[in-house]
Parts: sequence; structure tokens; C-alpha cells
Amino acid sequence: MLEVSEYLQDCRPRFREPSTADLCIPVPFVTTEQTNDQVMQVFAHHHDLISLPVVESSKPIGLINRNIFLSQMSKPFHKELYNRKSCIAFMDKEPLVVESDLSIEALTFRTVEYGEKALTDGFIVTRQGQFLGVGHGLQLMRVVAEVQASRNRQIMHSIDYASVIQRSMLRTSREALDQSGLDADLVWQPRDVVGGDFYHFSHLPDGWFATIADCTGHGVPGAFMTLIASTTLNKAIEQIGPNDPARLLGSVNRSIKQMLGQTQGQIQGQDPTTGSDDGMDAACFWFDKNTRQIFFAGAKAALFVLHPGQAGVEMLDGDRKGVGYVDSDFDFAWQNRHVQLQRGSLLFATTDGLIDQIGGAKALAFGKRRIRDILIAHRDAPAADINRAMQLELRQWQGEQARRDDVTFFCIRV
Repeated sequence: MLEVSEYLQDCRPRFREPSTADLCIPVPFVTTEQTNDQVMQVFAHHHDLISLPVVESSKPIGLINRNIFLSQMSKPFHKELYNRKSCIAFMDKEPLVVESDLSIEALTFRTVEYGEKALTDGFIVTRQGQFLGVGHGLQLMRVVAEVQASRNRQIMHSIDYASVIQRSMLRTSREALDQSGLDADLVWQPRDVVGGDFYHFSHLPDGWFATIADCTGHGVPGAFMTLIASTTLNKAIEQIGPNDPARLLGSVNRSIKQMLGQTQGQIQGQDPTTGSDDGMDAACFWFDKNTRQIFFAGAKAALFVLHPGQAGVEMLDGDRKGVGYVDSDFDFAWQNRHVQLQRGSLLFATTDGLIDQIGGAKALAFGKRRIRDILIAHRDAPAADINRAMQLELRQWQGEQARRDDVTFFCIRV
């Protein structure tokens, strides 16, 4: 794999713009005559292979996603049914295919327009229509970041555009929350123009699902991680469903580790200045309308619960393990916590940008106690008013101190 540093020539007078050819990686491929059993063997021998191209007469016709393929083949009787059948059975017939001479800028727009699977599955590179290799979404994003950094006059324009992309990514969840009719409110405040926090919300006939997450980094690096993490979460929800938060966190953990090569075996021997150790902390929960229970799984995050008439705020603590990081085991299992909710119960979740913000006369952290006090003081107010009170208290507490982190918090009354 080509390193980003190879593209940058220590600020010489002219900088050679990389092209799609520079991102092309030779990988194994299969033909339509090969079977699913042979695909299984290829994946078994190439643990870092995210997607496997399918080629016919030297021309690419599809892409087999590793996770989807293995998930399908692990179902009861699927091996017996599909082992000897053509590998096109589980093939994506419409992958992103680009010519090797395409510019990085044009490739970036094509990738964004094509959708999430181009980031997770990668794209096929051709030369005059003939199969050449594949490129990866993360690799593309890293190159884009380096290229933009070399154009000092265009940095802010690029970041502003990244903000448009990030907000567009979050728009569906925001609209779902606004249209749900629930007494709910969400605050998302990146520290910079773009940020490393993201959220997800979906309203279904039998309940609703929500996640707030804090990815590694701030600004552009953090925003790239939100694209990776939110894309893998959306794919996990499609495959698993929304009503098992702990299982969803496990699926996202495996996907991030595979995409970034963040397993203990892969990371050993790497240059510590280039090795990746990125992931996210998250609060992930499902509310079941029929049973009025909340199912919560947290990765270094907690859920605040205030029942009607209850004197104090109940805390549901998550597991002390982040998602996707090198020290997070590939098969780590997060635990679901569940609580029976009364009508009018208040739920509040936040990323650590609120809790860890320094302020006050002694420059101390905002802390969880202040959150509990504000929830109790405004327990009968609408969720939007509670969040406004939280924001006001945060601004007053912060004072002249610099903002330390992105801030995201979610409040809902059920």
C-alpha cells in the first residue's frame, strides 16, 4: 500500500497531484466460473481483504463484501446450498468502478455521490476498462487530507465543504427526530468547523433507537472517523436490527478494526508514528414501546435516568471499553442494561465533551454531578428547555476557558 508521505515532496516548487492510479492496490480476484467455496478460501488466506473483485474477460463486473459474504454463508444450510454455486450469488453487481487516470478531486466527488458502500467496500480501478486493482475509502480520505493540507489558501474552503458533507450525513437522523413527535431534543456542537462526534436516531412502529458517539480526534481527522463509524453503524443496523445495542457495538467494533487493520497481530512491528489506533466511545439505546423498557449499551459512556417522583438520578454505566481501538478485543461483547420506565421518565446521554469541559473559579471539570443537578432542577420542563438550561450552564461554567472537545447530548421524555 502506498503511504501518503510518498505523495508529498517536502514543499518543492511543484507538487504532483496524486491520481487514482496512486491509490490502486493489486489484490486477488475471482472469475464467474469460481465457486463460493473458493471465495471462502481466498478470504481465509487474506485476512485483511475487505472486498473481493469479480472479473470476466479482464473486465470487473462486481465486488464481494467480506462481512456480508461471511454473514450469508454462516446461515443454516447456506454452505450446503451455495458452496458449489458461482460466486456471483453474493456479489454486488454495481460497485464503484473508476479509471486509473481519474484525479483525486474527481474521485472524491464520485465516492461521495456513490454513497456509503464506496467508503466501506472500496472501489475498483481499471485501465481502459481492464481490471487493475482496488482502492480503499480510508486510503482515499487520508490522501485527500494531505492534498488539502498542501493548499493553504484552500484549507478553509475545503473544511467548510467537509462540514456540509458531515451535516448532510447527520440530516436523516435529525429529520427523523424532528418528525417523531416525541418530547426530545439533541445538541450537536463540534469544537471546530467539523467534529468527531456524531449521532443516529430512527423512529419505528415498535420503538425508537438512538446513538451518540465520540470518535477519535477533532476537526477533519475526527470528521473522517465519524464517516467510518456512522457508515459501519448504519450497515450493522440493516443487518442486525436496532433492538440489540450491545450486539450493534460489537459489529461496529469488528468493522472498524478490519477497516483500519487495528488488531494486535497487525499492529506489531509497525512504525508507531504511522500505526493507527482509532475508534469511538458511544451510548447506544433502544426503547421498546410495548414493554416501556430501555435497553442501553455503553462504550465508556453512561445513561442518566430520572423517574417521576424519584429524588435522585439513576445512572446506567456502560462497559469501560472503547469501540474499534487496538486494545479492544475483536470479539469483545458489550452488555445490555435495561430499565423499566414509567410514563414521564427522563433520559439524558452525553459525550465526554460536556463532562470534561474545564471551567469555574478553580478550572475544574463540569462533571456528572452538575448534569444530575440540572436534570432534577428542570425535571418537569420539555426536553428542549432542559438542553437549553444545560447549554447555558456550560457556557457560564466555561467562562474564558477554551472549548476542549466536541459536545453532543441527547434528552428525551418517554
